[in-house]
Amino acid sequence: MQKAREKKRSYKRPTLRTTIFLLVSAVVIAALLVTDLLIHRTIEEEIEQNQTEKAQQLARAVALMPVVQQALVEKETEPVQQYVETFMGQADVQFVVIIDMDGIRYAHPDREKVGKAFVGGDETEALNGNESVSTSVGTLGRSLRAFTPVYAETGEQVGAVAVGISLEVVEKALQANRVNLLIGTLFGLSAGLVGAVLLSRFIKKTLFHLEPRAIATLVEERSAMLQSTIEGMIAVDADGKITLVNKSAQAIFDRAGLPPKPEGVDVEAYMQNSRLRHVLASGQPEYNKEQDLNGLTIVVNRVPVRINDQIIGAIATFRDKTEMKQLAEQLTGVKTYASTLRAQTHEFKNRLQVILGMLHTKEYEQVEAYVAQIVGNQSEELKQTTDRVKDPVLAGLLLGKKSDARENGVDMKLVIDTVIEPLPQERLALELTTILGNLIDNGIDAASGKENGSVKVTLYVLDEELIIRIADNGPGMSEVELEKMYVRGYSTKGKDRGYGLSLVKQSVEAIGAAFTVESEINQGTTFTVFVPIERGRHT
Repeated sequence: MQKAREKKRSYKRPTLRTTIFLLVSAVVIAALLVTDLLIHRTIEEEIEQNQTEKAQQLARAVALMPVVQQALVEKETEPVQQYVETFMGQADVQFVVIIDMDGIRYAHPDREKVGKAFVGGDETEALNGNESVSTSVGTLGRSLRAFTPVYAETGEQVGAVAVGISLEVVEKALQANRVNLLIGTLFGLSAGLVGAVLLSRFIKKTLFHLEPRAIATLVEERSAMLQSTIEGMIAVDADGKITLVNKSAQAIFDRAGLPPKPEGVDVEAYMQNSRLRHVLASGQPEYNKEQDLNGLTIVVNRVPVRINDQIIGAIATFRDKTEMKQLAEQLTGVKTYASTLRAQTHEFKNRLQVILGMLHTKEYEQVEAYVAQIVGNQSEELKQTTDRVKDPVLAGLLLGKKSDARENGVDMKLVIDTVIEPLPQERLALELTTILGNLIDNGIDAASGKENGSVKVTLYVLDEELIIRIADNGPGMSEVELEKMYVRGYSTKGKDRGYGLSLVKQSVEAIGAAFTVESEINQGTTFTVFVPIERGRHT
């Protein structure tokens, strides 16, 4: 059993090139052999038929000669013998024999056999007045014989004529044709083998020199990869017909109310404004383009597919814009949490250094007072914030920004006039994180360059609206700066800045909120945001 398994494991499958070569060769050889047999049989029959007809025609011609008829009537052998010898010198036959009604030879290629009985036994039919053809062995060997009766002028049968063609002649003719067939067969076989080699090379090159098992593995891996990717994917051929739709794409299509199984359908008929036909025509890719899909907004990347510089199709990958925005919002929240922890860590480190310095100078009473002050302030801040702001995301953000302000030497006052219950929607909390975080950062940044810089953050709920007011005593903004402050990338503070207020504007619009801004040069800036929230979720 073990040896059988080892033998099975050692068996190596033939390569694709070898398989194609063997298969094509076998087909060509089988076809040529069958063709050779059929042609050989047909030629053999034709040669026999031609020789038979030749013998019959010669026999008829001899039977009609007056010298033959007269010799049989007058019982004379010499005239007819001379005629037969002359005739055979002109005709390519083995023999011409003339017999009377008793089967006695009157003429024969061998004069010694004249006057003797005919040998073969196949002359009976002719002596009975009928033509016949047979193959028999006579005194001259095996031959193909044609018999024809001979009639006198009176109409009475007086004998018969036998014309024989040696079967060796027939065999020689067949052999000559057999050689020609063999040459043709060998030539066809050679051409077939060369064609098999060229075909196997061409197919191998077309398949990028991959074996069938490797191709099957690649197809399975491609299918698994396409179906497992989180992005929707749709592919079309050069005619714009859909050839592939993965599971994620079909899920998005289902949400958009499009029919299932769109393979084979024209892409523009299935999903309008897909622009895949435009990509096929232009050959230019398109990235991060928004597309409306029956009211569902998706973000699409479209690229042409080329093989040997020929566009054979196009692929579009896309995701629901809502999902992408939620991802961005979560990232923004994580970034805010990280910034908060960093600020608190840095502030705690500074305080530890102050305490360490006091301990070195042995000012223990001052250390005790300083620690009590820190604990008292933090406890008061923590209690005020957590008692008033029940949403943990907002509470953590406010506490972190307060630490960040202290680190930057800015006095941040937090005023919460009403209790703010947990926000009704997770998305609302994430958007408020973006709004509060960026506005407070801008306020701290503006106030940090001024002596006694301060930022006042006020939150309260009034008539189903959460009102947020952030005021700083920074340098303020000019009219030009006020007009351009929402432009992404615009900033008076250097490169890689100017994104905060544009994000604030997007978040405000996303939750249906509104905001105002008031700013005076050297007086500061105040932002007020009005956020609608559900009834019964605040006091």
